[in-house]
Amino acid sequence: MRSRIPRQQAQWPQAQAARGTDDAGLGAELAEAVAGARRRVVRGGDRHIDTAHLLHSLLESDPEVRAAFGEGPTVARLLGYLVQRSIGYGLRWQGSVEDSGGLPVVEGAAGFSPLAAVCVTRARERAARRGDTAVRGTDLLASLVADPQARAVEVVRRAGVEPAEVISGVEQGAAG
Repeated sequence: MRSRIPRQQAQWPQAQAARGTDDAGLGAELAEAVAGARRRVVRGGDRHIDTAHLLHSLLESDPEVRAAFGEGPTVARLLGYLVQRSIGYGLRWQGSVEDSGGLPVVEGAAGFSPLAAVCVTRARERAARRGDTAVRGTDLLASLVADPQARAVEVVRRAGVEPAEVISGVEQGAAG
């Protein structure tokens, strides 16, 4: 029996933006992390997937990303800040678009903040330099913490970690 109530698409801008992301070429694991970030956008009422959304999903879903932060309580601190962000810490970010200002527009990346879109592109380039077609979580992590204007960098620094240390952790993991 068909319902008399017509199905409606979500009309909220954040839901529309979240549906528009381009997951092609990311690989199954990273596409899962992007899907997690997309769910955070919708739940939080945000306009775009930003670098902090991506960092949060990567930390929850990828053991190699967690390992890049080394042993100890760092990952717990990071997740604590990110959870705080989702329940109010990030209110000062709400309504603004994450962009470092000097970035070119990335076509085909609807749903991402301009900076997050560039980070995904840089992660793809990093994988290509490695000779891999699938982007790893650590590729995206390295690109997320490379731009000092990224919200992910702010979170990482609040947890007491310097972005260069994270990139070093990614490189050590790749060599190991």
